[in-house]
Amino acid sequence: MIAKPKLGPREVVYQNPYQEIYRVKAQFDGFAKDIYVLDCGRRVGVVIVRGNDVLLVRQYRLLINDLAWEIPGGKVDPNETLEAAACREALEETCLRCRNVKPLMYFHPGLDTCDNPTNMFFAEEFDEVPEENLDSREVSERVWVPLDECLRMIFSGKIMDSLTVVALLAYHTRRHHPELFPA
Repeated sequence: MIAKPKLGPREVVYQNPYQEIYRVKAQFDGFAKDIYVLDCGRRVGVVIVRGNDVLLVRQYRLLINDLAWEIPGGKVDPNETLEAAACREALEETCLRCRNVKPLMYFHPGLDTCDNPTNMFFAEEFDEVPEENLDSREVSERVWVPLDECLRMIFSGKIMDSLTVVALLAYHTRRHHPELFPA
């Protein structure tokens, strides 16, 4: 069994307003290695539901050089609650003002070199605001899609974003197996 290493200080090697990369030397029994961590900060996402439909947005993503279907989500601002961040992201990306967001789940997209703790919420209550408030620099369109179709989109590769995949599968599980979720 590998014992926990002794960790050296955190050394920032790159930083911009959205992320930082830092190096930590980990000294194990008999060997050492430098570990580089991408820290993107805390993130939220929100599954917005109307009956059996979920609201998806399309956004350009560099790594696929294409538009991607996603749920609204993004970074939590300093001194912002998780719920407030989920509501703000929903408003910015969908022109819907969510009310009564409820926790869905918490996860880490990776535990090795990506520090991006993520809280997922869902909202079944919302108010429309004028669509001209939609940030067209970020979102190209928004579409209500039946949850079952969202699941088909996941398994056919049309939805690839991990935040969206995890959230939609969790919401589907919550709907069909509420006993698995804390009250």
